[in-house]
Amino acid sequence: MEEQKKINRYKFHVIITFFIIIFCTSIVAPKTLQNDTFYTVKVGEYIAQNGIGNLNQDPFSWIELPYTFPHWLYDLGMYGIHQLGGWTAIYLSTIILTSVLGISIYFTSNKISKNAPLSAIITFIAMYLMRPYVAARAQLVTFTLMILSIYLIEKYLEKAKKRYAIGLILMSLLIVNLHMAVWPFFFVIFLPYIAEYILSLDIFTIDLIIKFKIYLVKVFSKENTDEKIKELQAKIKHNEINRKKARENPYKIRITRNDNMKKLILVMIICMFMGLITPTGLSTPYTYLAKTMVGNTVKVINEHLPLDLPSNQEFVAFFVAFIVVLTFIDIKIDFKHLCYYLGILYLALNSRRQVSMFLVICTPILAKLIGEIFERYAPELQEKTIKLVNNFYCKVALTTVFIVIGIQGIKEKMNESYYYPQDYPIYATNWIKENLDYKNIKLFNEYNYGSYLVYSGIPVMIDSRADLYSPEFNTKTKNVSDGNDIFMDVQNIATGKDDYKKIFENYGVTHVITYSDSRVSKKLKSNSDYKKIYPLTEEESALDERFVIYEKVQNN
Repeated sequence: MEEQKKINRYKFHVIITFFIIIFCTSIVAPKTLQNDTFYTVKVGEYIAQNGIGNLNQDPFSWIELPYTFPHWLYDLGMYGIHQLGGWTAIYLSTIILTSVLGISIYFTSNKISKNAPLSAIITFIAMYLMRPYVAARAQLVTFTLMILSIYLIEKYLEKAKKRYAIGLILMSLLIVNLHMAVWPFFFVIFLPYIAEYILSLDIFTIDLIIKFKIYLVKVFSKENTDEKIKELQAKIKHNEINRKKARENPYKIRITRNDNMKKLILVMIICMFMGLITPTGLSTPYTYLAKTMVGNTVKVINEHLPLDLPSNQEFVAFFVAFIVVLTFIDIKIDFKHLCYYLGILYLALNSRRQVSMFLVICTPILAKLIGEIFERYAPELQEKTIKLVNNFYCKVALTTVFIVIGIQGIKEKMNESYYYPQDYPIYATNWIKENLDYKNIKLFNEYNYGSYLVYSGIPVMIDSRADLYSPEFNTKTKNVSDGNDIFMDVQNIATGKDDYKKIFENYGVTHVITYSDSRVSKKLKSNSDYKKIYPLTEEESALDERFVIYEKVQNN
């Protein structure tokens, strides 16, 4: 009987894995690129040509700046993929990585919840909500590595085998080289487990006070010492019995003791030393995140801003489900899972980019909570569902539905482009390379399309590597006040807050590429010190209505 159940589950996993791949390919994985992907490929090309021996200087901005290569290994990998098949290969890699992420969430949810059908349903919901955060960027890899790390932690706590410990150490090594900014978060996922273990030890209880009283009685009491000690020891025993009952039947929060946690803490400590195995510098992994969390970039860049709840109703519904399930239904939540939920929810509310991490990490927790409901009120439903899905006719019907959805989704993506002229200066870039000594000009550009210029080989004033252009990172003296706040200089010009003339003069700007309807374009039209050099002909104007180029007039 048990053997047949295992076979049924195996078949179910295979079917769901196939459906997840179709869903991620047709619905979740985007074809259109984000601006970061352009500089990623160019940085990877630089590393491939120059090696990893000197990753501390930026080669792409005409402003000489020191640079930390925070995801050098990912950049190198994306360049290799791009070499194999251009943007089509990048798109295919996005499909594969997105599918791996979905499969990882499903199996981790199943591991924690012990409910495969429910894990499948919640995984599809989570991956649908993940669509705005899926792109050909380093986080797509680290999402998967994070959820797999939780899977390995769960497996290690179940059976403290060396292969799970080695897996966690390799995860740490990969993350610090693939996406350094999220490496400290790798250790955050250990903390709820550690906190639950400490609470399970009953270290900080009233028994400490009672034991201290026993000590005082032994030292200072002269009468009825044995009787007082027995009375106090009886209180300790009574408290232990009450705590045991509370653990066996907690009201809402369940605290479980696992002695393998002591070994896991040692594994975590070893993982910390993986930060030393990176070509970016010995101290860089330990200081990089702290620098990114200060300064002006976190106040301006959209993904760093606090979450706007009215415009994120799907996310609101997802986390409200936790509250409803936990509050109104008689189930328990593990203390470590509650820590995950509250901690990552706090991060998500303060920075919308963390919504993605909330969906990745909290999906298995939600699966476990809802799984306990079915285990309590419909314990046979899981096996019945698995048998139903494994039924030949049901498999055919579900497969047909997913294939139809997949074909429709792929058809829509066939009509999409990898990037569009309204987003990036495709024609203007070609004109610059054909008509200007672009390696020796000082070109002002704006944040959103700088990475395309980098990809095209044109030196930029700024691109979407925001950290490079903030004083916390580009100071050569380690004193922030000596760094260049290029990010805010460009931002203030774009918003009209600062006088562009003064900033252009400070940096020695000779050429400007900007949107045709931007504030700076409107101002340059009436400035006799600058002349419009693109587009000039009717053919150029018809081809490119989005971007214009100005040149500073040389006064003899």
